[in-house]
Amino acid sequence: MKSGSGAAETAATVVGAAVRSGLTVATAESLTAGLVAATLANTPGASAMLQGGVVAYQNSVKAGILGVPEELLASVGSVDGGVAEAMADGARRACAADVGISTTGVAGPEPHDGKDVGTVFIGVASALGLASFEYSFDGDRQSIREQACDAALARLLAALGDLGYRS
Repeated sequence: MKSGSGAAETAATVVGAAVRSGLTVATAESLTAGLVAATLANTPGASAMLQGGVVAYQNSVKAGILGVPEELLASVGSVDGGVAEAMADGARRACAADVGISTTGVAGPEPHDGKDVGTVFIGVASALGLASFEYSFDGDRQSIREQACDAALARLLAALGDLGYRS
């Protein structure tokens, strides 16, 4: 899925699903720096489901605002499935949302925390628990960020389905 019209279509589906289900969403974004929340907010009706979001580019924000354990960040770095899960859970709690979605990864141009450029983790938090998903994307910095946004929107739609939304 290409960010742009494809992302807009997925976001519209997510917003419609959340609104029909009465579910709310919060975001915690590192490498996407608010792109997921902005893509959702571009959809009419998003105010009925988007609680808010945190751009947590620095580990101090991940720990201080989202509650990611400093010990976890010190031991595995910021690009990790457990960190993605903790970020999603922190967004869910901070914004009093039903579902939290997070992005953390390496958009480049250099590897980070021992992870290759294009490594991305998407975290999901809901009443059903925590999950993370690892991706390896190709392309330049912007392309990796857009692919991460697309993946987060797809995971968000799946999470709404897991919570009972039926199209």
